[in-house]
Amino acid sequence: MEQVDMNTAEATTPPPVCRAGEGAMSIRKVGKIYDPEGVHVVALKDCSLEIAAGEFVAIVGPSGCGKSTLLNTIAGFDGLTSGEILLDGEPLATVDKDPSPGPDRVVVFQHGALFPWKTVLQNVTYGPVVQGVMSEEAANERAQEMLSRVGLNDIETAYPGQLSSGMQRRVEIIRALINNPKVLLLDEPFRAMDTVTKSASHQYLLELYDATGKTIFFITHDLEEAIFLADKVLVMTTRPGYIKKTLQVNLPRPRQYSMLASEEFLAMKAQLVEAVHEEAVKAFEAGEREMA
Repeated sequence: MEQVDMNTAEATTPPPVCRAGEGAMSIRKVGKIYDPEGVHVVALKDCSLEIAAGEFVAIVGPSGCGKSTLLNTIAGFDGLTSGEILLDGEPLATVDKDPSPGPDRVVVFQHGALFPWKTVLQNVTYGPVVQGVMSEEAANERAQEMLSRVGLNDIETAYPGQLSSGMQRRVEIIRALINNPKVLLLDEPFRAMDTVTKSASHQYLLELYDATGKTIFFITHDLEEAIFLADKVLVMTTRPGYIKKTLQVNLPRPRQYSMLASEEFLAMKAQLVEAVHEEAVKAFEAGEREMA
């Protein structure tokens, strides 16, 4: 079992606070081609979009259309074949630049990534303490404050295995945000949840979004979820993926679940259903198969 002395970090200063206006992304004609064992797969082609600082953007589309590939290029897990990605006007990813994750972008996946041998508090504070950007005392104080925002202030000493899936996901999101990134990347974090747990998770995420103002890039297959959470919803085509449609969500914040029954919400959902269905049919006709 790994033992980490969290008192070894000498730094006492908190991580730098992201200033207002940080987190704007420009994705310009991005292309990504894979050649696994000689099989030529064009995952993305001429994919372009603009995300304003502090904007909540959801992206939907048929399975295998390139949503996760696009997220991986933003996160720095994968390189580009063509195009470029800018963060606050600075090159983040280019054809000539090796992919590189960084503290300004943090990813939360649908499958848990918490350390099972650490408590909730230790999981949340691990990053800033080990990286030396916060003292253990400062990290604990910040973590306790953030955990209380999502109703987890009484389970700080619990271990991940003792938590529900919804609680685990909230802990992971807090662990990501305590590092104060410019951009929070979420890859279907609520996919396997039941309706009640998912709705509660939506509210907690929106409260954190309202409190932090972070730029959020959110992948989902749930069209209602996309509309309810986001400022705008992007529809990707079947592979090779690019942005086919942008739907501006003009619902007021804070969002209320009663909005799901409104004529405006249902009209937006109908637009997305039509756009995604068209691409799903194309994928089926082309013999596409679902990809992880």
